[in-house]
Amino acid sequence: MKAFSLTVLMILINLVVAFPSWADTHISLVNYPHKFEVGQKVIWLYKARSDTDVQKIPAEVVKLSPKQVQIKIRKNHEFINRWVNPNKLESFPKIQESVLR
Repeated sequence: MKAFSLTVLMILINLVVAFPSWADTHISLVNYPHKFEVGQKVIWLYKARSDTDVQKIPAEVVKLSPKQVQIKIRKNHEFINRWVNPNKLESFPKIQESVLR
């Protein structure tokens, strides 16, 4: 019985010690430079080659990772997903209610 209670105590101590480290690595708590959220509408600043101009392409955030953001874009009448650098994304401008009236 003493061994069982000692084992349970060790497991509880490990959970208490490990719990803060789970919070630090959880994907929703990672500090993103632009604070993107899944489902957010964004503008992707796409540049095909160094000699071309930047194209602004509307997109939607699908997944987040510490270094990249997966977006959904429309290409040739179908949707595709691409992983992009978050520095190449801008927040979609919000329309104010006063403009709509």
